[in-house]
Amino acid sequence: MIAPQQPQPQQQPQSQQPSSRPRPRAALAMAERSARQVLGSGALDRLTALLDLEPDLVLDDFTTPAARRALADTELLVTGWGCPPLDHRALDAAPRLRAVVHTAGTVRHHITDACWERGIAVSSAAAANAVPVAEYTLAMILLSNKRVLGMARDYRAERGTVDWSARYPEAGNYRRTVGILSASEIGRRVIALLEPYDLDVQLYDPYVTAPDARELGVRQVGLRELFATSDIVSVHTPLLPATRGLVDRELLAAMPDGATLINTARGAVLDQAALTDEVVAGRLHAVLDVTVPEVLPAESPLYTCDNVLLTPHIAGSKSGELRRLADLAIGEVENYVAGRDFAHPVLHEQLDRSA
Repeated sequence: MIAPQQPQPQQQPQSQQPSSRPRPRAALAMAERSARQVLGSGALDRLTALLDLEPDLVLDDFTTPAARRALADTELLVTGWGCPPLDHRALDAAPRLRAVVHTAGTVRHHITDACWERGIAVSSAAAANAVPVAEYTLAMILLSNKRVLGMARDYRAERGTVDWSARYPEAGNYRRTVGILSASEIGRRVIALLEPYDLDVQLYDPYVTAPDARELGVRQVGLRELFATSDIVSVHTPLLPATRGLVDRELLAAMPDGATLINTARGAVLDQAALTDEVVAGRLHAVLDVTVPEVLPAESPLYTCDNVLLTPHIAGSKSGELRRLADLAIGEVENYVAGRDFAHPVLHEQLDRSA
């Protein structure tokens, strides 16, 4: 159980006992822009009702005098995109810090070994951010199998009656095979969203056991088999040293002619040069929400390749979807204040295979 620190009150007659516990001292640590986007006025009002928090103070540098004054008695940090690293120096300035609630996905950019050494409890809104990514992926799977982009392009160009079944004989979703690379939080959500459709779903994930696969309702296959036998491969593996460049030229070459590669994970998980060769040659299709670099050079052929849909890293939470992140984080603050365990904890021992 996670219990907020409480000052020890002096014993008083029962009639004079305080009616409620004092709110834990907290601070916001993120970029100013993140605070504006994720924590609208309603979210801040809910946080200040739960926490002793200065809503106008947003820490984006832990070395300033103002930050060090705030950290001195902070028990809980509400963090977001742009939070500085919580290293030994920062933690020395925050001797009372016991928990971090992150309003975004990965905590790799600010949670350091020093936090785990201190025993700080960490929560993340990764589960909330997974929802729109899975929704985007589902839409792209269905549209890609239906060959909607190609048909729309041809229809716009020809503006007449066409026998679309003859031109696109492979189009449609019935009994097509979808390969999921990694049963990550997002990968599992995609699998769940695919369940109502007449699709055959297979999975490669070395950490998933046979009973887990049966419960997920997927067929387990090897890595090369996933690529060689899927009409669509959707990449959901986190970017780790072991997964950098995982989707290499050999795996891409194993994909059937006309297959589609969807990547909403990280650009560096795949060999982008090899994929570019395949799509420019017209052999494969691709839906890429992430690339290396994140904004491609203007001359990249991926912008103009007819069989590539390129989007600017929009699958994750955007605009109104950011409220879902705030809602999850506030729920975790409520858990902390009530002395309950986090519902969405980040566990140190799982970081070597999670985002």
